[in-house]
Amino acid sequence: MVVHLIISGRVQGVGYRQWLRRQAEARGVSGWVRNRLDETVEAVLAGEAAAVEAVAVAAMNGPLGAKVDRIDRRPAEAGAWNEGAQQQGFEIRPTV
Repeated sequence: MVVHLIISGRVQGVGYRQWLRRQAEARGVSGWVRNRLDETVEAVLAGEAAAVEAVAVAAMNGPLGAKVDRIDRRPAEAGAWNEGAQQQGFEIRPTV
């Protein structure tokens, strides 16, 4: 299963990307996360359906200091999670 998330709210400057990476790695989920110039956070999660769903649900809470207002979620292409990636895993990408 592969999903694409756009997370809105107070999600930059609060350690959200590092927190999401830890959540994903703990559940064996691959993909990436990055800040966007519009002050949202974007992520692609790939893995077993139950694990991806667990990370997506956790994303609604975020780390201490975050306040998630909304998550826009949609299915992603099977290869979208690793576009430009050198290896499997979960990475923090540069802001776009």
